[in-house]
Amino acid sequence: MFKPRELYPEISAHLEKQSYSIITGARQVGKTMLLRRLYQDLKTRNYRIFYITFEDLDVLSQINTHPEHIFRFAPRPPDPLESSDKLHERLFLFIDEVQYAADPAGFLKYLYDTYLHHLKIVATGSSAFYLDSKFRDSLAGRKKIFHLKTLSFAEFLQFNDRDDLYEELRIARSRRDYISLKRAALNEHFEEYLVYGGYPAVALENNKQDKQDILIELRNAFIKRDIDEADIQNETYFYQFMSLLAAQTGNLVNKNELANTTGINRKTLGKYLITLQKCFYIALINPFYKNIRKELKKMPKVYFLDNGMRNVLLNQLSPFSYRPDKGQLLENYVYNRLIEKFPHLPVKYWRTADETEIDFIVADGFLYGYAYEVKQSGKNVKPGSYKNFQKNYPGIDLKIIAYNPKGSQIPIMTF
Repeated sequence: MFKPRELYPEISAHLEKQSYSIITGARQVGKTMLLRRLYQDLKTRNYRIFYITFEDLDVLSQINTHPEHIFRFAPRPPDPLESSDKLHERLFLFIDEVQYAADPAGFLKYLYDTYLHHLKIVATGSSAFYLDSKFRDSLAGRKKIFHLKTLSFAEFLQFNDRDDLYEELRIARSRRDYISLKRAALNEHFEEYLVYGGYPAVALENNKQDKQDILIELRNAFIKRDIDEADIQNETYFYQFMSLLAAQTGNLVNKNELANTTGINRKTLGKYLITLQKCFYIALINPFYKNIRKELKKMPKVYFLDNGMRNVLLNQLSPFSYRPDKGQLLENYVYNRLIEKFPHLPVKYWRTADETEIDFIVADGFLYGYAYEVKQSGKNVKPGSYKNFQKNYPGIDLKIIAYNPKGSQIPIMTF
């Protein structure tokens, strides 16, 4: 049964556009399921639509010979010299795992330029679609990328058949004065989400041991596929490095320090960081600064795009209430919530040379924006420590997000 994804309406609306729709994201986040749902929706409306997967080696060998050979497995679109604005006359070609083509960008560019509005391709492409050795951005102006992430907390509630809590969360996010009578149940699910993350297969399991087994499989099998496709030579070092980053979630990434700790040279570390970003496991955020002399401006901070993956890398899947890393889990959640809320704005951090810090800055400049400080408890807030920031950036609104808020602070779960 298809579970709702927040990205679905946006992709569905793009089907009418001439540019190709490319759904990308980490492995096992539900790209194929989403593609199949789009396929079924169009099929019920009697469009000309065909589905092909490039995991089929017979298909792959043909299209690697010439892009035209794709039409040995599907009807050929109408003559591109004949104009037609009728949507039902277009051929919709759904391609799963397009990254397995020898030259995925070249393949898609040829079909777009040859068949124009007569052919619409909707494709999924995992992380390998963006690995430098496989991808050239010759599709500029010919495609729109849709990044499917692991489940948000709202989606997690729906996957757990808790539409009642989903509605409570929606109301709480829209009304800061709202006090939910179901907040205990919301907290229980939220803490589970912080530990096990949002991979769909994990969310659908009720048994905790089964959740752990799936996360271990994701860590071992699917990361290995990314390692192989990225041509990583020493997978032991790669796993060691990934686990080290998991332990440093929310901290600065110091390549010299990491090189000394792991024995891996800086060039290799750089390749590992690029691979982890392109495979949608981590994100690096840069510092926000105006005063070069007083504000830190070099090292990025690291966050994981899924708490469950971060935790299984550390072999730490104990309940939230027993964990020593509560602060890191909460901060990592807020980062992912910020890129969900502000998809078109950069998320940064602020830190001075004397180590005064604010966790997140979301702003398109220095005049206006939002600053967020994440706390496990509102009791730990010291307003005086933020005076310097507020003096230098008076137009940037500072908010405190806390798991146990106090006064006017934002409850982290309803943020």
